[in-house]
Amino acid sequence: MSKKTVKTNRAPAAIGPYSQAVVSNGLLFTSGQLPIDPATGKIPDGSIEDKAHMVFKNLEAIAKAAGTTLDHAVKTTVFLADIGNFQAVNQVYAQYFNEPYPARSAFQVAALPLGADLEVEAIFQL
Repeated sequence: MSKKTVKTNRAPAAIGPYSQAVVSNGLLFTSGQLPIDPATGKIPDGSIEDKAHMVFKNLEAIAKAAGTTLDHAVKTTVFLADIGNFQAVNQVYAQYFNEPYPARSAFQVAALPLGADLEVEAIFQL
């Protein structure tokens, strides 16, 4: 089994011992993306919608670095610090993913790294 890492400066650098993404057997697996601005390395102030846009732009940058697009996502997982933000994140999500939508799980978690409100990971078919 071959494994290749994907790295781009158009998405935030890993904040721990992991890769932004890994390609293996025709699939791209992204690490969870926080709403970190890759230019500053910080989570900017703003609404949950602003933060969701940042997350999906980061995923889009990683997909592009691997030679694919969000249209090839087959599975996403959305982690929310507050499930009350579910509908707001859904509205932003629908601006980035088209039918047929990827399979998805979404749930509230106790806490996210750096005090983030949102984290999303994805699997893409290459």
